[in-house]
Amino acid sequence: MNPDLDRTKDLLRDLIAFPTVSADSNMALIAYTAELLETAGARVEVFSAPCGTKANLFATLGPEVDGGILLSGHSDVVPVTDQNWSSDPFVMQEHDGRLYGRGSCDMKGFIAATLAMAPHLTRQVRDRPLHFAFTYDEEIGCFGAQHLAQILQKRGLIPGVTIIGEPTEMRIIEGHKGCYEYSTHFCGLEGHGSSPDLGVNAVEMAVRYVNRLLQLKDSLRGLAPADSAFDPPWTTVNVGALNGGVAHNVIASRAQVDWEMRPVRTSDADFVKSALRHYCDNELLPRMRAVHPQATIELEVIGEVAGLIPTDENEARRIVSELTGANGADLVAFGTEAGIFQAMGSDVVVCGPGSIEQAHKADEYLAVDQLSQCLVMLQRLGAKLGTQLGARSHG
Repeated sequence: MNPDLDRTKDLLRDLIAFPTVSADSNMALIAYTAELLETAGARVEVFSAPCGTKANLFATLGPEVDGGILLSGHSDVVPVTDQNWSSDPFVMQEHDGRLYGRGSCDMKGFIAATLAMAPHLTRQVRDRPLHFAFTYDEEIGCFGAQHLAQILQKRGLIPGVTIIGEPTEMRIIEGHKGCYEYSTHFCGLEGHGSSPDLGVNAVEMAVRYVNRLLQLKDSLRGLAPADSAFDPPWTTVNVGALNGGVAHNVIASRAQVDWEMRPVRTSDADFVKSALRHYCDNELLPRMRAVHPQATIELEVIGEVAGLIPTDENEARRIVSELTGANGADLVAFGTEAGIFQAMGSDVVVCGPGSIEQAHKADEYLAVDQLSQCLVMLQRLGAKLGTQLGARSHG
């Protein structure tokens, strides 16, 4: 019997039962976790999102000083719509050493483990505080983490170490690319297809825009840093969708291009956006406004999430290596909130239970042995809190 593992499973079952799809509220889950952490002795604060229907949780064990250790996870999950699940995705099922349910590995398993260990950790923490952060809207742009980072920076409270518990199979991840998502909106002038010169075809302008994006995509291959360890080593661009028009014989007055890039460095993102802005201002818009002065092209920023940049000195990597026994660290293709905390000045790694291969899919699951490994990491963290992990100042 493993009481900590049993407790973690029970907590995970409760967390999965909260259907915290990004489009819906996470307030009930936040209230549930806040009560558990307060009972464990933590000082808990809940920060409402601007929409008023979601919130971040930030909790602390130990002294109110700078430079603590942060355990962070997002509370939202992706939708289950149009997925063929074998059972109710919001009712946890255990079969053959696996815990099934939406969010089991991405990433409520890690949150459950931190909650299960909190009563132990509160007795072990000494000079260096231990923080918990549970955020909203990671899946649709990391908006919750950005909101929380602003609050912490205003308070001058910068964690010295941040561990993001995304599913990495308990491998230490020290780097990933950024994720920038956009929708570009074209507004032209409707007309009859037999008189193309009397209208402004928004779909045609969108196609020209996509062609320019593809040219930039090719150019980025030649801008890959010589020492880039990413795969592929350059910044990538993907055109996800082009929508517009109403009929074969109608000049399309509106169109939309949904696209993203995964920058290796922010200068690549600046290069792409600057080139597109120049192309629109000097090529597309003059062509459109020669016919219809009110024509527009607008870039909507869905989200710009910074990447996690590998660094030579990384206290988080050192500590988690000691806790897990892992030698070395890896890079991954998927994005996380890690870059937001790194930009604050925190040393960050991503390390958590489960495989990203199971995330977002029907019958998502978390292997029980992965959860056990995570608990071992947190148990070892507790043992070190009062001894070898002295406070680090950001003053």
